[in-house]
Amino acid sequence: MGSDVPFEGIPPEAFDFYDRLAADNTKAFWLANRSTFETAVKAPVQSLCARLAASGDDAPFHVFRPYNDARFAKGRPPYKIHQGAYRETEGGAGQYLHIGADGMMVATGYYGLAKDQLDRYRRAVADDRTGLALVAVTAALAKRGYSVGARDELRSAPRGYPKDHPRIELLRRKGLIASRQFAVAPWMSTAKAAAKVRDTWAGAAALCEWMDANVGPSTLPPDDGWR
Repeated sequence: MGSDVPFEGIPPEAFDFYDRLAADNTKAFWLANRSTFETAVKAPVQSLCARLAASGDDAPFHVFRPYNDARFAKGRPPYKIHQGAYRETEGGAGQYLHIGADGMMVATGYYGLAKDQLDRYRRAVADDRTGLALVAVTAALAKRGYSVGARDELRSAPRGYPKDHPRIELLRRKGLIASRQFAVAPWMSTAKAAAKVRDTWAGAAALCEWMDANVGPSTLPPDDGWR
């Protein structure tokens, strides 16, 4: 079971590593501190993911590479300033976490929608029955400290929908996630971090249930974003 998987927390050195990387995002710094990344960042994050996935209810996590892809973005620093991990649940919603100099971010939902998903999402938002249910879900999450948003959104109404639609803010979004940002705290360096992440995902279950029921997985080839 999950409690049998070794995990002792994210050490303070991990957050300090990213604080220093932000100030010196160079190959020289990386090579000089590679061992710190391996022992204080990569290994604990992998252990955390193993603990979270040990229940067997969902797929294992993908732990992202620490390097930025600068081929299509000139001027981008060579190394990411956080370490992220992601998995997709059976229903279609994604679960994500990352650590960085500012602490830990935990999110769940549909980060980006493929074309077929986007069509289903907009139809469900526009429908008064399902749309009003989503409004209630997002309002409840906001009251409990979650940020509700998306990777991208339109500046105006999508084609075929009125600009004055009562749920225009939701219609403009190209995904929907609930997230919480936690500042660096002592609990992160203990095994309690796994429970905190799990509880954060569970707290946004209503959003994922709505998205799973009304949107679901895409049948199109995936892109590079997490869904």
